[in-house]
Amino acid sequence: MSDAAADLPDAVRRVEIAALAKALPFRVVRTELIARTAEEAAKAVSAEVGQIVKSLVFRGAESGRAYLLLVSGANRVDQALVAGAIGEALERPDADFVREHTGFAIGGVAPLGASSPLPVFMDEDLLGFDAVWAAAGTPYHVFETTPRDLGAATDAVMIRVRATGA
Repeated sequence: MSDAAADLPDAVRRVEIAALAKALPFRVVRTELIARTAEEAAKAVSAEVGQIVKSLVFRGAESGRAYLLLVSGANRVDQALVAGAIGEALERPDADFVREHTGFAIGGVAPLGASSPLPVFMDEDLLGFDAVWAAAGTPYHVFETTPRDLGAATDAVMIRVRATGA
């Protein structure tokens, strides 16, 4: 382990280990600017907002189950549309629920490396980019990869997250 790797927060190391286990080509970057939002992340890595992967956790209204949605930073989730794809209504959980089910704080939730297995659904609009950027466990760490590789590594189901024309 390099000195740089030894200095990484545990959450970032967990993401790196999960990415390596899935043979995901990726590159972790520590940003100088905080990257809690898609806009902040895009600015921090000089990318389009659409290239930023928002890792959003929702709770099933009936089951209480956690679901992870990987959404283009340019899109807002149409909860009714996504609920149809998942099979149950969705609710926005609080920060404690997110941390309990992912091991990450809001603003640093990564697409992989969660503390418990989550079903993953990925915004098909992300496939329109050659490269995407996602949180790597903290609001100051992101990683770059391809959307197809990210979908494969997370076993994501590709879905539409916004109504056509939205």
